[in-house]
Amino acid sequence: MRVRLFAGLREQAGAGSVDLELQEGATVDAVWPALALGDEPPGLLYALNRAYVERGEPLSADDEVAVIPPVSGGDFRLSEDPLSLDAVVAEVRDAEAGAIAMFVGTTRRKSRGREVLRLEYEAYEGMAEQVMADLGAELARRHEVCKVAIHHRVGLVAIGETSVAIAVSAPHRAAALAACREAIDELKVSVPLWKKEVYVGGEEWIGQGA
Repeated sequence: MRVRLFAGLREQAGAGSVDLELQEGATVDAVWPALALGDEPPGLLYALNRAYVERGEPLSADDEVAVIPPVSGGDFRLSEDPLSLDAVVAEVRDAEAGAIAMFVGTTRRKSRGREVLRLEYEAYEGMAEQVMADLGAELARRHEVCKVAIHHRVGLVAIGETSVAIAVSAPHRAAALAACREAIDELKVSVPLWKKEVYVGGEEWIGQGA
């Protein structure tokens, strides 16, 4: 079976994917020991054929397993090009909306006492967009909103550039603001996106909730 690796795990293994042969009847929790990458880091998640699964899920030979480090916090679009804030807003305009709330995340120069040179984002493409779409649907279920759009950069993001833009439209501002806040909070913990912080003197993959 094919196992995909991301962010720091990809660098540790020296490859973005590896092929494993596991015993018949193996479950997801057999994947990490078979990778022979040392002690399993805390907080790993697993996806089977682009859907999150528990570790006891059975595997078959033609499966694709993704080993997902803690997620960094992505219409639901990934882009290697600079994000257009006008485009994000345009996607949520609606005749029933009386308010549009927006969150824009940008790359700052100082972080945890270090001088940042740039950020590098990596995503499990295909799954990331689906999880963002599921998040949008859940926000619509919990709040009286019209539309939700999430655009997230991948690749290199320079100082001052936009890394993520979220827009939510709703009949009333309270719902739009609440849903927008929930969107960015949930994005950081559930969408398979990772952020590498390149700073003066080194670099580091930033973990969940960053």
